[in-house]
Amino acid sequence: MTESFLPHMNGVTNSVLHVLAHLRRRGDDVTVIAPSDTMFEVPPRTELGHAGRERCEGFPVIRVPSLPLPDYPKVRVAAGFVTRIRHLLAEIRPDVVHVASPFVLGWRAIQAAEALGIPTVSIYQTEVPTYAARYRLPWATELLWQHVDRMHTSSTLTLVPSSFCREQLSRRGIKRLKTWRRGVDTARFTPERRSAELRAQISSTGEKLIGFVGRLAAEKQIEDLQVLDAIPGSRLVIIGSGPQEEALRRRLPRAHFAGFQSGDELGRHVASLDVFVHPGEAETFCQTIQEAMAAAVPVVAVGRGGPLDLVDVGRTGWLYRPGDLGGMRSAVEHLLAEDSTRSTFGRNAFETVQDRTWEAVSNELIGHYSRAVEVNRRVRSLRTRPRRSGTTAAEAAPVS
Repeated sequence: MTESFLPHMNGVTNSVLHVLAHLRRRGDDVTVIAPSDTMFEVPPRTELGHAGRERCEGFPVIRVPSLPLPDYPKVRVAAGFVTRIRHLLAEIRPDVVHVASPFVLGWRAIQAAEALGIPTVSIYQTEVPTYAARYRLPWATELLWQHVDRMHTSSTLTLVPSSFCREQLSRRGIKRLKTWRRGVDTARFTPERRSAELRAQISSTGEKLIGFVGRLAAEKQIEDLQVLDAIPGSRLVIIGSGPQEEALRRRLPRAHFAGFQSGDELGRHVASLDVFVHPGEAETFCQTIQEAMAAAVPVVAVGRGGPLDLVDVGRTGWLYRPGDLGGMRSAVEHLLAEDSTRSTFGRNAFETVQDRTWEAVSNELIGHYSRAVEVNRRVRSLRTRPRRSGTTAAEAAPVS
């Protein structure tokens, strides 16, 4: 069950695709439930000349009705009711429900699975409540956090991508937390893809390239990169697309906008950078940092969220305090000015991520599935036994 899926490509979709590929190699039986691109139930359809449902990695994909976000129509929010999801799960009869970045569709899946006695593994991947202020809805922040609390308290197991997120949810009283990080494709993101030809296309004068990769949306805080746009001897490279693109082009007049890139071409763009910068304060993990590191590109990132785990300060990159844009600029200027330091940081970054393969982290995920099945079995067993006053069955069945 995923809140976001193809054709919309983002961090949630990317991780789901890697997990599906791993499950296919294992020979598991999987069904994907995802939002459609219409307000209507999507019937079985033909893909690549084969009759039947849409498929991904050989697995059937069931689409449920959805609505576009008003300011970002490429992002769809599932419509419908819990009853529909419960009927689907009753028909599929899964051993476990993987809920990728739950919010609307995911919350319905958690409720439906609980009603059917099916364990859920919910992936905390998007810090939605912090988006509220960025989208001029600060009054909604606490309401959104309450929704996050409900979803993850009701999940059999919640997987968090970083120590920051684990502490964040633990402080809110959410239990049954495990850490599950992301893998990186070291064949696609590698220093071998560095391209002198691409660098010359971006800057014919040999400027150093400062890069950002991601969705061009408010929560990424890309406008903060204004402080880097006029650093002498350098040029900003913005890789991605999204609703803020036109506004950012006005704010960053010297920047090169590379548009949306994917596959090996994305790997070529990342490897051709000199420094990678990520200013977003709402990153639960920040996969693009790992991809830059795999390409031997040193990183400058804000010191909040996922980057706290990913960037080894003074060894693979620098972190700056949230809001300290002067600190961001100083860190970037340091790496641009000192070729030997930049090279050493890049080499260290490359070596750091080589064992973070999707194969390894997907195998960890299988272990979490098994753990959720066992926790669910214990919870259901405890519900039939008397227990001390004030203790829920879920609390009485801790995660080992």
